[in-house]
Amino acid sequence: VQLQASGGGLVQAGDSLRLSCSASGRTVRSYIMGWFRQAPGKEREFVAAIGWTGTYTYSDSVKGRFAISRDNLRNMVYLQMNNLKPEDTAVYFCAVRTVGGISEQSHAYDHWGQGTQVTVSS
Repeated sequence: VQLQASGGGLVQAGDSLRLSCSASGRTVRSYIMGWFRQAPGKEREFVAAIGWTGTYTYSDSVKGRFAISRDNLRNMVYLQMNNLKPEDTAVYFCAVRTVGGISEQSHAYDHWGQGTQVTVSS
């Protein structure tokens, strides 16, 4: 599975962005899709994940501000990010977990996209 994340950019605090992740090479409709992020000098951290039935989970830091969704017909997953904060600044990665249920652990995911930069200025 090849993943391509897009939609990042430079925004101001309080703005919104919508990240997209396109999957190719194999349908991902029955897999777990996740978003992770990595800020400079920090470890990669979990943001959100969604199951093939639409079940989802979020990290506490983004709960209530971010929304993950998927379009199984188009092999896409999205991350709507609202009320962005400077601490959301990071490279955002989408990932696929082909075996098992929703997980917040990055090592549980088999395939990764290249990442898209999100920068939030104060």
